[in-house]
Amino acid sequence: MLRTATLALLAIISLLASLARADFQAGVGKEIITPDPLLPVSGGVGPGRPSKAKQGDLTARALVLQQGETKVAIVQLDLLGFPSVLCDRVRKQVPRIPAENILIGSTHTHSAPDCYGFPGPNGRPSGDLKYMDFVCNQAAKAVNAALDAMQPAQLKAATGEAKGKIAYNYYAPELYDPRMSVIQATTPEGKNICTLVNYAVHPEVLGNGVGLVSPDLVGPLCDQLEADLGGMGMFMNGAQGGMITADNRRLDEPSDPLKARWHDSRTWEECVRIGHLMATEAQRIVKDAAPQVDPPLACYSRDVKFPVESKLMWMILVGSPLKYPHNDDKSITTRLNLVNVGNSQMLTVPGEALPNIGYYLKRHMKGENNLLFGLTNDAFGYILTKEDFGSFPRYEYISETSLGEMTGEILIKNSLELVNESPAPAGSAGK
Repeated sequence: MLRTATLALLAIISLLASLARADFQAGVGKEIITPDPLLPVSGGVGPGRPSKAKQGDLTARALVLQQGETKVAIVQLDLLGFPSVLCDRVRKQVPRIPAENILIGSTHTHSAPDCYGFPGPNGRPSGDLKYMDFVCNQAAKAVNAALDAMQPAQLKAATGEAKGKIAYNYYAPELYDPRMSVIQATTPEGKNICTLVNYAVHPEVLGNGVGLVSPDLVGPLCDQLEADLGGMGMFMNGAQGGMITADNRRLDEPSDPLKARWHDSRTWEECVRIGHLMATEAQRIVKDAAPQVDPPLACYSRDVKFPVESKLMWMILVGSPLKYPHNDDKSITTRLNLVNVGNSQMLTVPGEALPNIGYYLKRHMKGENNLLFGLTNDAFGYILTKEDFGSFPRYEYISETSLGEMTGEILIKNSLELVNESPAPAGSAGK
């Protein structure tokens, strides 16, 4: 009898421990945002180029994490960029999560419709406003679906160098960050819910001149993760500015050897090669990571003001039909987020930070795994340090499409203040 009672007590204790561990939850949702009929695709400032077909679907993907009363949504959109004025439309449709806890990032594919409303040479802005509303509605639908699908979860996280021909710096081939971070949510039984890959790269294998609407390399990456692991695949870009791009070089066909330039492979097959390689590397990196049971979750935010010194960027702000909010002193205000989950930290960047800024921020973050979500919560062009701004002919375009000379300094200062004012993630070194 004593043995039976002891076994029953142990079973109850085990059950209670299991219930306690089940406090951490995760859910995912995915919706198609491919335009029907097809629309012109945008690769940067100016009017889009006509599209004749699609290759893969553009998607809105949402991962919602919850621990206790804290909920955080991470949203991936297969778009060039998605400004805060549209992000706020999404947030208003998701009342179950605080608006400041909904992080919305763009993959930066150069084969999707304009969601900026760039002013055109004829004075009329590009972009289809009905399509932008459609994307907002689909993104909100994905987040709400993720909330409806919440289930007990564990977390795995790891960071490592991604091997192989994936990315390079177009301006200086080896000046890029090869590290890939992977966050994986699984059920307590080990069934995959979501695998999120964070890596800095321009998804512009195809570019906007091929005439295809496409998620570019991100589509094959997510598809392969889902085929291999189940659940949903996700991609959040990193500090890919100036110019960390997909390595689709045909290395046996140089176009200018003195300037280290090559002809490119702008094919869907190359998108598949790079996307599948990224999926393989992500699985290798996260494979042996220890599951984190009931990892703590916290989300912090701060609003930051950036002066707009660029005439081009100001013209976009005031000329877009989206009516970007701006301040009387010719500045804009945007939100930075810092998320602690388990032993990892995620920090948002409202544009395309150059890799030296990315390295510096990661070096001063406090997680065992430090993730930068570029083009998240906003998409205000390139972000350079004052030393880089306008310094070389190579940097002429990225300086012109930056808010201004002090953008990088303001970002770094406010990001690190946010990091230092917040507790270190649980289980991290707290560096």
